[in-house]
Amino acid sequence: MGQIDDAIERADREAFTREPPKTLPTRINYLLKQLGSAKAVAAELGVTADSVNRYRRGARKNPPKDITAKIDAAVRSRWQPLVRKRRRKQAAATGGITVETRARFGYTAPIGTTDDGRFRRLTVHLPATFAQRLFDARDAGADDQEMRGIIAEGFKDIYFQDGGSRATGISDVAINDIDYLDLDF
Repeated sequence: MGQIDDAIERADREAFTREPPKTLPTRINYLLKQLGSAKAVAAELGVTADSVNRYRRGARKNPPKDITAKIDAAVRSRWQPLVRKRRRKQAAATGGITVETRARFGYTAPIGTTDDGRFRRLTVHLPATFAQRLFDARDAGADDQEMRGIIAEGFKDIYFQDGGSRATGISDVAINDIDYLDLDF
């Protein structure tokens, strides 16, 4: 996953109204309930169905770190889908999305102006239309570069051009060398 996917996942986790299961057996039981069988859980995690049943019974308490990470990711990706869906729908309809980042921004500007890329730390609230485009792109399987383009276009419209009231000669904004990126919706 890319940085923007990770940021969306973090924002989704912040939407949880209840914490996901914590112990290994309860996580495995949750996955069994969601996926229907030990074989399906095993395929998701990359282990055998016998291992899944051992984790469920408590006969095996400490899976390898990579399997623990896969279990955690599988549970979190399925936890409270309606809560996450409701927050995304609200962000895409009315609320918008807040992007906080430190990255190198460059842009194409008219001759005689400075368009050298430089690091900036920005926190910008993008309108709902950009949130909708970002979620649609992610659901369609867009890569990180495409999603960066959507955010860069939002920064151009909202931050650099202030809704069309300044810097109207800027035609393209690029986000490069992202130190961090965080989303909130």
